[in-house]
Amino acid sequence: MGANSFGRRTFLKMASLATAFTATSAFANTNKVLRDATEEEVRNPFPGSKLVKSICTHCSVGCGVIAEVQNGVWVRQEVAQDHPISRGGHCCKGADMIDKIRSTNRLQYPTEKIAGKWNRVSWDDAMSKISDKLLELREKFGPDSIMFLGSAKTSNEQGYYIKKFVSMFGTNNIDHQARI
Repeated sequence: MGANSFGRRTFLKMASLATAFTATSAFANTNKVLRDATEEEVRNPFPGSKLVKSICTHCSVGCGVIAEVQNGVWVRQEVAQDHPISRGGHCCKGADMIDKIRSTNRLQYPTEKIAGKWNRVSWDDAMSKISDKLLELREKFGPDSIMFLGSAKTSNEQGYYIKKFVSMFGTNNIDHQARI
């Protein structure tokens, strides 16, 4: 080991001290950073919003969701306590749906890596390049030369469409990386 290396036990001690320091310093400064919510903010944090009862679209179970929508934007959600399927519960995917939609690092437009740099491209250009490459590979090597992957982040309906597309493409090569 080098001069600056240390063992697991030393690392854990340092991590514990850093955590304790961070926690105590965060609580020491709360009176400067945080304030109590007003009664109006507690009762109605999004004035003018409306509650929309819906079904979680993540899987085929059909759990109940109450979405709060303000000016056409989904601002927060609650579990439908009276829903006969979910009975006031949610899986981690359903509870995380709003974060997936509102994520700041969510890709919202197609990009292409050119000369080592990611560049924004038009939807038409991206779809043309992808479809041309898929058709070229199918023509050259056959439809079973391509593998399609689903995702644990897609909804039940999106999974259905992926499978339909794969069947239309002419292969059964599809898999899914489900984690739950």
